[in-house]
Amino acid sequence: METAALAWLGAGIGAGIAIVGGGIGIGLVGAGAMHGIARQPQSAATIQTAMLIAAAFIEGIALFALVICFMLYLKA
Repeated sequence: METAALAWLGAGIGAGIAIVGGGIGIGLVGAGAMHGIARQPQSAATIQTAMLIAAAFIEGIALFALVICFMLYLKA
């Protein structure tokens, strides 16, 4: 198999894993925040702020992984 084809395959699989991992991570953060808000509604603002910061970090890591995959795709 060609090296370029393997690089494209790796980029495609890596991009898929990055998207799925980011989606699962943000889903878990959102679920945890909803459970926390349901248990202590008076802490909703604090929990929501922490949730948004965590979601932004997860999104940043997923985007970084996608950039690496695109770089691998374009280099081959």
